[in-house]
Amino acid sequence: MSNTVLKATDGNVVICPITAGDIASVADFLHAELNSRLSPALWASSIRPSWQTTAPNHGFMLVCDGRVVGAQVAFYSERRVGDLMENVCNLSAWCVHESYRSHGLRLLRAILGQQGYTFTDLSPSGNVVPLNRRLNFSDLDTAAAMIVNLPMPRIGTGIRITSDRRTIAASLDGRDLEIYRDHANAPAAHHIVVTRGRQRCYVIFRRDRRKRLPLFASILYVGDPKLFQDAAQQVYGYLLTHFGIPMTLLENRLGITRPRLSIALRSPRPKMFRSSRLGADQVDYLYSELTCVPW
Repeated sequence: MSNTVLKATDGNVVICPITAGDIASVADFLHAELNSRLSPALWASSIRPSWQTTAPNHGFMLVCDGRVVGAQVAFYSERRVGDLMENVCNLSAWCVHESYRSHGLRLLRAILGQQGYTFTDLSPSGNVVPLNRRLNFSDLDTAAAMIVNLPMPRIGTGIRITSDRRTIAASLDGRDLEIYRDHANAPAAHHIVVTRGRQRCYVIFRRDRRKRLPLFASILYVGDPKLFQDAAQQVYGYLLTHFGIPMTLLENRLGITRPRLSIALRSPRPKMFRSSRLGADQVDYLYSELTCVPW
C-alpha cells in the first residue's frame, strides 16, 4: 500500500490530503456547501472514524489561497475477509464549490490513485454512478423492500430486544463484540440485540431519508440472519415503538426473507465497489460513511 502524500497544483488550486488538523475546515466547508442539516461539529465528528485504524489521510481536499473549495472524504479500514486481510477505502462526501467544479475529478483520481485498496462508494449520486462505471467500479445488488413497522407483542415468543448500550456490550462476544466496540460511537449507527435463549443477533441500522422524509430505518448489518428472520416482526415493531421509525428498508443481499406485505423498491439506491480481490458478496456496509455520516 502506498502512503505517498499527493500534492498537485493548478494555478492557485492545490490538492492535498486531509489531515487531522484540516478536519474543522473541511467540516465548515461541507456544512456550507453540501448538507447544512449537519452542523460543522457533527460533520467533524462524522469525518473522524470511530474505530482505530492506521489511515494515510481522511481523504483529499482542494485548497485555493488557503481556503477549502472542495473535498472528497474517505474512511479506511483493515478487514478480514475469509483468509484475506483487505485494506478498504470507502469514498464518502464529495463536494466541490461551483467555481472550482473543473477540478472535481482530480479529487477522485487522488483517492483512487492510492495503491493496494478495495474501494467502495455506498451512496453515489446520480451523475457519479456512470463516472464510477467508467473508472471500473461494479454495482452491488441493492434490490430492497420497504416494510411498514407495526407494533408486535413479544410475550410468549421467548424473544427479547434491547438497545441499552451496557446490555449490548455485555451480551456480545467474538467478532460481533469487536464490531460493536468499533461502531458504538459512530454518529450514524444505531444498535440493537435480539435474544432468544442463548442465541444472540446483533443488528446495526441507520436512520434514512427518502424524498427528504426521515421515516426509514436501513438495516446495515445482521449478525445472525436466521434469528433475525424468526424475530423480524418483533424487530420492526421495536424500531417503531422505541425509535419512532415507521418503515424499514431491507436489502435482499442481507439474506432475510421479506414479509409478504412489503413493497419492493422500484429504484433502490446504488452502491458500488472496485476491487481486484473481493467479490460483491464479500462487500458489506461496516466501517463506512453509512455508519459515520447521519445525513
